[in-house]
Amino acid sequence: MNKEEIIKWLLQGDVAIQYQVYRDLLGEETCPSGRQGKGVQERIEKEGWGKQFLLKRNENGHWGQKFYQPKWISTHYTLLDLKNLSISPECRPVKETLDKVLAETKADDGGILPIGEMRNSDMCINGMVLNYASYFLSEENDLKSIVDIILSQQLADGGFNCRLNRSGARHSSLHTTISVLEGIFEYYKNHYTYRLDELLKVKQQAEEFILMHRLYKSDKTGEIIDKRFLNLPYPSRWRYDNLRALDYFRYAGVLYDKRMQDAIDVLMKKRTKENVWKLQANHPGQLHFHMEEVGKPSRWNTLRALRILKHFNQDN
Repeated sequence: MNKEEIIKWLLQGDVAIQYQVYRDLLGEETCPSGRQGKGVQERIEKEGWGKQFLLKRNENGHWGQKFYQPKWISTHYTLLDLKNLSISPECRPVKETLDKVLAETKADDGGILPIGEMRNSDMCINGMVLNYASYFLSEENDLKSIVDIILSQQLADGGFNCRLNRSGARHSSLHTTISVLEGIFEYYKNHYTYRLDELLKVKQQAEEFILMHRLYKSDKTGEIIDKRFLNLPYPSRWRYDNLRALDYFRYAGVLYDKRMQDAIDVLMKKRTKENVWKLQANHPGQLHFHMEEVGKPSRWNTLRALRILKHFNQDN
């Protein structure tokens, strides 16, 4: 398929895909005139995947059994899914649930308590919660303790590791670092101000940690850290992969750095003869429903790959 045919194919997908195509590939925030007269984003909670997620919400305002159980149908991962769909930040059911989460699930350290009797929060979860809570425009006072615990957990190498405040860690984790970075940028993007200067300094250092690893390689040996980083899953959940990292750098407006090129080259090699990208894997766990089928052409991965290549001027 040529670029025009790929765009047409993407626009035949779910309304969430349509909206992000218009926004990220075509530079339009709303549908062209004459198509139902409403912005595409407002349709996400009324149609397709967005509507299906909202219909799974329990009478108590949560999804699944608890805030973090079971994966991947818990309240936490459903809120993250809805954010990644680009559902309206003003979606009432989501905001009601999120208010409850921020009021009821704080750990002793001020972060978000995932499960059980553990009284220390998990840094991956704190990053993800800051990400979607900032997107859904939660009250800044509700986010201050999360910001505080994140700022207290940065390691000397610039990144983060969820084990630090639980069992100890000396080296940062790409998994944790990308989740924290996504949270910090969403917080910045939505004009929060509490300790923002400190967060932006941390953001730069954490980005450097990922770049130091050329996104997926040992900074000491140059060997691939984990071959799963090269896969193309969606949704990413808490797990790191090259496509997620590159899409973060695009979203955050980070300029091209030659240390990104190896990961971009890996992405390019995964493009099919039809010039699209497949869904290569799903992370094991319960699902509300399948958005796409493993092994088949993926609109999510094609959309994300194309907007990455566009941002870094490698889409010729």
